[in-house]
Amino acid sequence: MASTFNTILDKLHLTSRDDDGVPAKEPTQEELKELKDKYAEAGQDHVFAFYEGLSAAEKAGLVERLKSFDPKYINEITDEALHPSQRSDESPETTLEPLPEAATASILDSNDEDIQSWYTSGLEYVSKGQVAVVLMAGGQGTRLGSSDPKGCFDIGLPSQKSLFQIQAERIWKVQQLAEKQSGKKDILIPWYVMTSGPTRRATEQYFEKHNYFGLQKDSVYIFEQGVLPCISNEGKILLENKAKVAVAPDGNGGIYQALLTSNVRTDMRKRGIQHIHAYCVDNCLVKVADPVFIGFAASKDVDIATKVVRKRNAKESVGLILQKNGKPDVVEYSEIDDTTAEARDSKQPDLLKFRAANIVNHYYSFRFLESIEDWAHKLPHHVARKKIPHVDIEKGETVKPDKPNGIKLEQFVFDVFPLLSLEKFACMEVKREDEFSPLKNAKGTGEDDPDTSKQDILNQGRRWVQNIGGIVESEGSAEETGVEISPLVSYGGEGLEFLSTRTIKAPAVIEKEE
Repeated sequence: MASTFNTILDKLHLTSRDDDGVPAKEPTQEELKELKDKYAEAGQDHVFAFYEGLSAAEKAGLVERLKSFDPKYINEITDEALHPSQRSDESPETTLEPLPEAATASILDSNDEDIQSWYTSGLEYVSKGQVAVVLMAGGQGTRLGSSDPKGCFDIGLPSQKSLFQIQAERIWKVQQLAEKQSGKKDILIPWYVMTSGPTRRATEQYFEKHNYFGLQKDSVYIFEQGVLPCISNEGKILLENKAKVAVAPDGNGGIYQALLTSNVRTDMRKRGIQHIHAYCVDNCLVKVADPVFIGFAASKDVDIATKVVRKRNAKESVGLILQKNGKPDVVEYSEIDDTTAEARDSKQPDLLKFRAANIVNHYYSFRFLESIEDWAHKLPHHVARKKIPHVDIEKGETVKPDKPNGIKLEQFVFDVFPLLSLEKFACMEVKREDEFSPLKNAKGTGEDDPDTSKQDILNQGRRWVQNIGGIVESEGSAEETGVEISPLVSYGGEGLEFLSTRTIKAPAVIEKEE
């Protein structure tokens, strides 16, 4: 079975060779010749230019990396990314429409009975052990002035909790809510944390240091997304140095490959998982394993569902979830003309026709992930033109370019959407102030930075207190009017009746019920 599985992955070019701590072995002459011939046939044999001058360990490491790629396939995806061909089923005319009403719901205007029904059924799936969470956490906090994984970042909350801790505590709380509803004990939601080469070790150490933030160690599965070689403007694989291929993570769309190569899907199958919530680490407001979302998607019997927030205005530069040529898709802001962006909803003229802003917050049925081998090879690769340091093959010297000299290839997680029929895709609109506050920029930027992330959490806590009848007082600035409510106390504003008669001096932290 294992050999058959690996053969399938090889055919799809989905194999990878992660550093597992075991030193690579220098190849035999026969193995080396076979590999060199393979790269020569693809016109990429320059990667062996410095091979004979390398140490045994360097030779072994270079060969191990080169064995993980199929150079012919790399040429093919590079050519397709640079010169995309029109799909046979794709119309030359692009038709954009909002998703059909039957595939959508909005927390902003759904009735309370529906929301409660989704919530109850979502917790029921959790109590049956059928819900898992996949976190896309491959990025470093470079823009934030940190080389640590972005999930380790402290956004400045009074509690000094990191993004990882906030999200772990939300998972813990959903487990507790499911136990309370079902009467069962020891309910677990497996948390699959996808890292990248630069962040994997640091992420593992961070979780170990903090004892997995109260979650069971065997319910946290840290794995690594794949990489692809960086390519020169002339189509050649670049070397970072004489002994190392220049590589880059394969984008958040690499999640599908990584679920296979890391055996995450196998682990999900063993656990009986049926419903998966996937999201990005940089959203401090994300409702991890949201029972309402799980219940909504399951009630629609869809393979993929996605959360969106309402676009602020016609000019906001966000991707939109809609139907393109009759298929669910994401269309970037730059691809939409002003007339389309400004079009109004015929039934609700005060709203934009196209307003479903993508926040990379998705649901997958496990049955759909069981079919990855059927469609993984169909997903496109996108080009990111970059300044890529590399070694000059002729001179053997390191070059640090001052303008883009090559491309990095990446896939997007939503590239799979158009492969579905509209009947198997659904969309839930949620409140931006409750569920979306991304951390993208350095402190002081004023937009999507640590200060806005912190303030959005504090503002949410203040609303929760006031909604229950409590009073929040502050003598300071506007930034000091918020309340941080620990996820261990409340997941979404529930269970705060003990604050209904309280007057809270802000800024404040509510870490336990007292």
